[in-house]
Amino acid sequence: MKPPIGRDTRLCMSLSARPGNAGSMLHNRLYELLELDYVYKSFSTTDLAGAIGGIRALGIRGCAVSMPFKEAVIPLIDALEPSASAIDSVNTIVNDDGTLTGYNTDFTAVRDLLVQRAIDTALPFVVRGSGGMAKAVVAALRHCGFDYGTVVARNEAAGRALARQYGYTWEPDVPARDAALLVNVTPLGMAGADAEALAFDEAHISACQVAFDVVAQPAVTPFLRAADQAGKTVISGAEVIVLQAVEQFVLYTGIRPSPERIHDAALFAHGPQVAERLRA
Repeated sequence: MKPPIGRDTRLCMSLSARPGNAGSMLHNRLYELLELDYVYKSFSTTDLAGAIGGIRALGIRGCAVSMPFKEAVIPLIDALEPSASAIDSVNTIVNDDGTLTGYNTDFTAVRDLLVQRAIDTALPFVVRGSGGMAKAVVAALRHCGFDYGTVVARNEAAGRALARQYGYTWEPDVPARDAALLVNVTPLGMAGADAEALAFDEAHISACQVAFDVVAQPAVTPFLRAADQAGKTVISGAEVIVLQAVEQFVLYTGIRPSPERIHDAALFAHGPQVAERLRA
């Protein structure tokens, strides 16, 4: 049985502009299954420096970092693990006795999904976005051996820099030519103001083979719904968030859950569709 919350309970947390429940549900379910004296809580903040100082001062064991803080936290922590330093983006902070180290488990999750789903590396791709998560996605595509791709970003400086770093091209808008792999790494389709937005138009979706949306809430965005209805292979942000959260869990606790427990936690936090896709 999981110990009751007390003075020795270790706290882990997340920082996001739009906090959700799925991460808390997944981590807390794993703590329950493994009978660990941990608790997880999501937060937002308008004082990032104060929040990071609180992690250090209060001995909070770990912190997941989401938009728009993945790059802004870097000057506030002590060290970067190679997965974060290579792409200048942090999605995980681990606190070891007051020393804060940044990691990037988004990169690991995207890489592993591309491999597990056997996505053909010969496919030309379009990645829409240039922020911290886009850096993880583009780095994972290059790591997996994708040679032909375009980074689409309205921010020309950021888009050009990201594309140049990995040997791809930049364009300010989705090109007219077709791409076999479409990846959305923008808030388009995310719960909230952009919930009904389609990240790629129907013509591009019709022409693609694989649709990958990094948006995790909802698990099925308008982009993925349209792609699924068109018979395309789809990869959801909810799958990414489960895999990256498992890697965070390992960093925080030193324990790697069994596939059965990961499936249980994914089912609890995200429902059967996401859990079964991860099991496939």
